[in-house]
Amino acid sequence: MKKPMAKKVIAAATAAAMAMSVTACGGAAETPAAPAADDTATETATETADAAVEETAEEEEEEVSAYTVLTDENGDTYDLGGMEIVIRDWWSPEEPAEPANDYEEAQQEWRDWIQETYNFKIKQVAISDWGSTPQDFVDYCTSGGDDNNYVWTLRADPAITSAMASGLMYDLSTLDCLDFSSEKFQLNKLHEQYSKGDAIYAMYAGISEPRTGVFFNKRVLEEAGIDPDSIYDMQADGTWTWDKFDELMGECQRDTDNDGTDDVYGLTLNEGVMTEEAVFANGGSFIGKDANGYFYNLESPETTEALEWTVDMFTKYDNHDPEGAEWDYYKEEFLNGNVAFMVEQEYAGTPGNFLADMQDELGFVMFPKGPSGKDYINVWDNNPAAIPACYDEDRAWKIAFAWNLYTDDPAGYEGYNGFISRAMDGIYDSRAVEETIPMMSEASHGTIAFHGMIPNLSIGPDLTWNIVPNCVVSEVVEAIADTWKQYVDDANK
Repeated sequence: MKKPMAKKVIAAATAAAMAMSVTACGGAAETPAAPAADDTATETATETADAAVEETAEEEEEEVSAYTVLTDENGDTYDLGGMEIVIRDWWSPEEPAEPANDYEEAQQEWRDWIQETYNFKIKQVAISDWGSTPQDFVDYCTSGGDDNNYVWTLRADPAITSAMASGLMYDLSTLDCLDFSSEKFQLNKLHEQYSKGDAIYAMYAGISEPRTGVFFNKRVLEEAGIDPDSIYDMQADGTWTWDKFDELMGECQRDTDNDGTDDVYGLTLNEGVMTEEAVFANGGSFIGKDANGYFYNLESPETTEALEWTVDMFTKYDNHDPEGAEWDYYKEEFLNGNVAFMVEQEYAGTPGNFLADMQDELGFVMFPKGPSGKDYINVWDNNPAAIPACYDEDRAWKIAFAWNLYTDDPAGYEGYNGFISRAMDGIYDSRAVEETIPMMSEASHGTIAFHGMIPNLSIGPDLTWNIVPNCVVSEVVEAIADTWKQYVDDANK
């Protein structure tokens, strides 16, 4: 750790300087040597200086000991034997960026300290890509692994569920260095998503990433006579509902030049994003999970109501893409300022993403709640971290021990929400940063989904890509119901 190590050096330098000062004062004197009686005073001064140095060193050492050193049953500091660990993902650079704020500086100091204290090295770097990661993990485990010590960053994918069922993922519940009742795990509940019985196969640390919300163009709303802040106010007092969303889109969508064709539209989006979010915002789900395992939930009243409402919204406000348009045409349409609302992932407004080119000022709120929903809901989709089951117990324990420390917040920053800082650097206004983003990360406004855990179930091609303007929901559901039920039965075996 950089600062405490520096403090030790400063303390040592201070002691040396004080000792030299005492010597220099005596050596520089041109008066005769002091009488023997004064030797006591000299000794007293030296003792006082030594005591001051010792007190300073003790104070510095007190600061150095802000972190508790973990020891084994014999009282010895844990020693990982110089092990080198790699957290592999698909986005981290080979060389990490320099700390950009106080939190990142404290985090780097903490990570330096744990590596020095427990004798290991750890880094996070992109190796696979987003598309290949699930299969890369399966191939690695089935081949018996190699000499690398990996923590695999994965994503929701049927291949990962199959890997769980096939015994390719280490049961993390057996490693006593991980406490899944602690806040860092309870904040996101991902381990519950990747569990079967008492076994836990993946983990995620800390606050969940914000996901689907509603962006709105303030200029377009104002031109329709709507106060943009009123949407934030509704979010705050609990009145931001489907009915209100429908009403506002209707007020914004209009023919401004009286040629019989709308020029400003109520909604644009990647339809699958809104379809999934709407189901959970109404208290529904596609696949549920209880004590008996997974269960089919596509035809529950809450889910059916959400799908039908979504089709109605698409038909009224999202039926304006030109023929032959690319799937992501909605981005261009929103950037051009022709649409009031866009349902999209929160990261779209963060640095480097497509909304960085937006000229109009935007607002951002959580997706409105449906008539059967209890509150605003953010469907978490965090990236699970897993350890290959081909590693032996000692190796897996050490890797988990290091990862657990690496993902802790540094002292003084417990519960730090880095997604707020990210939003501040993006296109978000102050109310989105202060109200919406924190709300999306709160456990009370989050939930986990299980449809991504069912092998062979592909939510897009099977369902959400077929929920389009003017479609008949019952026909779409009927076409896949029996197949999905079989998938669920197979997943539970």
